Amino acid sequence: MPKRMLQGTVVSDKQDKTVIVRVERRFTHPVLKKTVRRSKKYHAHDEKNEFSIGDLVWLEEHRPISRLKRWTVVRGEKRARV
Repeated sequence: MPKRMLQGTVVSDKQDKTVIVRVERRFTHPVLKKTVRRSKKYHAHDEKNEFSIGDLVWLEEHRPISRLKRWTVVRGEKRARV
């Protein structure tokens, strides 16, 4: 079975080898028929500490690394610093 992939934005990089990524999903509300946005935060393993706040990253499902980490960063795009 293939591993799940998620795309999100890094919201915290304070921990060593860990980034917190906000993944947003959009769906149509079943009663109101409006598009609703929901987000969830995931702790992900970043081996080289290469990603920082604002970067766009792709996560891959992984075996448990720690109490909260079940995802690893497989690739990402750096955001231009101003």
